[in-house]
Amino acid sequence: MELFTEQGYDATSLRQIAERLGLTKAALYYHFRTKEDIAVSFFEDYGHAVEELTEWGESRPNSIDTKRELLARYADLLVAHMPAMRFMHENRPALRKFNKEQLFQERMGRLIRILASDEDTLLRRLRAFDAIMTMHGAWFLRTSMADDPAEIREATLAISIELIESNERDRRPSAAPTSP
Repeated sequence: MELFTEQGYDATSLRQIAERLGLTKAALYYHFRTKEDIAVSFFEDYGHAVEELTEWGESRPNSIDTKRELLARYADLLVAHMPAMRFMHENRPALRKFNKEQLFQERMGRLIRILASDEDTLLRRLRAFDAIMTMHGAWFLRTSMADDPAEIREATLAISIELIESNERDRRPSAAPTSP
């Protein structure tokens, strides 16, 4: 993953990967026939983690506590899969080769629908979308913003929770104006 991110997917060879890992090309070839198989394995690990989180969120009550916990768990997931996220950001043409972009969008859609339903107003759905994308965006800008993953996690989580809490405030009926 480091080589793919440093040099780009297309410029990285199986030989370079084997050398970086301290393996022979034959040993690497035993586990992965192509560099595409290697890259896809990272997406699958991330995808399975997102799928588990989404299933958890869909099985919980549709409450602000569930939404806060979902965002906290997603922030942790991004920290754990940060190399794969950076690879996706820096190698978008490779994503098209793997036909994973649609699956990624579907998974993101399910996460976002836990935070705001399709019946919500556009404003609420955009806040839910922004809550997830805020977390992604900070990782892509990491080198220019901060180098501390814990700081990035906490800052993006705070922003994301603020967005979702503003949706909850919008749902509450406002107090009727009092007459003088």
